Amino acid sequence: MKTRGLYIHIPFCAKKCGYCDFTSLVGNGTQIDDYLSYLDKEFNLYKAGNLIDDIETIFIGGGTPSILSASQLERLFSIVRKNVDLSKLREYTMESNPGSLTRDKLELMKAGGLNRLSIGLQASQDHLLKFLERIHTYEEFLESYRLARSVGFDNINIDLMFAFQGQTLEDWRETLERVVSLEPDHISAYSLIIEEGTKFFNMYEDGSLTDYDEDEYVQMYRYTIDYLADKGYGQYEISNFAKQDKECRHNLIYWDDREYYGLGLGASGYLGGKRYTNYKDMFNYYEKLDAGERPIDFEETISNREKLNEYLILGLRKIEGISRTKYLDRLKNIDEDKYKENIEIINSYIGSGHIIQEGDHIRLSQTGLEISDTISLDLLLY
Repeated sequence: MKTRGLYIHIPFCAKKCGYCDFTSLVGNGTQIDDYLSYLDKEFNLYKAGNLIDDIETIFIGGGTPSILSASQLERLFSIVRKNVDLSKLREYTMESNPGSLTRDKLELMKAGGLNRLSIGLQASQDHLLKFLERIHTYEEFLESYRLARSVGFDNINIDLMFAFQGQTLEDWRETLERVVSLEPDHISAYSLIIEEGTKFFNMYEDGSLTDYDEDEYVQMYRYTIDYLADKGYGQYEISNFAKQDKECRHNLIYWDDREYYGLGLGASGYLGGKRYTNYKDMFNYYEKLDAGERPIDFEETISNREKLNEYLILGLRKIEGISRTKYLDRLKNIDEDKYKENIEIINSYIGSGHIIQEGDHIRLSQTGLEISDTISLDLLLY
């Protein structure tokens, strides 16, 4: 039986961070209440069309979902519960930020069915948190983490960020050591990407923010992989590390190129060979739902070329890699010239040590992971 993931977007934040390019906004209690009503309408449309079925994972992201009040969280979980059979779930995650978690909220999350919590720390030095425009301190993170453990969360991810202006290798080492000492079940470590449309991008454009030195980034990334491996965290994707059997099942649905629903403002989904994105503007999102229509702004059927590109890009993000035979057979059926070219490219990267072949499987080596974008671009179909 085919199973799918479900992503639910809660766009509200206490403050938008300078690096964030996600659909997010600062909202008050009334706005959040209204949004939950419309999210309920969207669920009802999917349910009426017999669309929501066989859900394996749920991921509630944002924004900052944990900014919701206790009563709002209770309402959100009620909406989910009446539309999804929670007994079939293998994983139910919510993103959260330190400072917005209380014991009452955490107990509600457990009672609501959550079995995995993701906490956004980013850095363990307060001056770096201030630079990133985070609204919490490291001590507030520690309090939130300990509270989560005390109410029974036994699967916790911590989000970290590295390779940004003002952060040294020693800062990063200290952050990793502090976090590992807490023994979280999963660690996500992303380098800062300066995205267009963000405050940081404007600062980069006017020269007040500089990009990180490539050699220093590589040094940090290599240290991350080696240090976390030594501490029992297996790398299973470019930026993700987990204790045994604690990989994020929801993200693996994305990386395995499987189907998922996306509900909420600006959410994206992938169903029946079609990829869709909801309206990012609240007015348009509400207007469509008031008209009894799914609030889809953009939808496209994925071509065989695009499917193969996604299989390649997403598959090479995973440490296990992809089947060489499966990839090349599909490529040969689409473009024989590119098939011949890519055999040479793959063999060249194997020769240089950037790609490792084990049986029929090809995967990126550590040096290959460092230039994964370049390798993917060389192999993509255009």
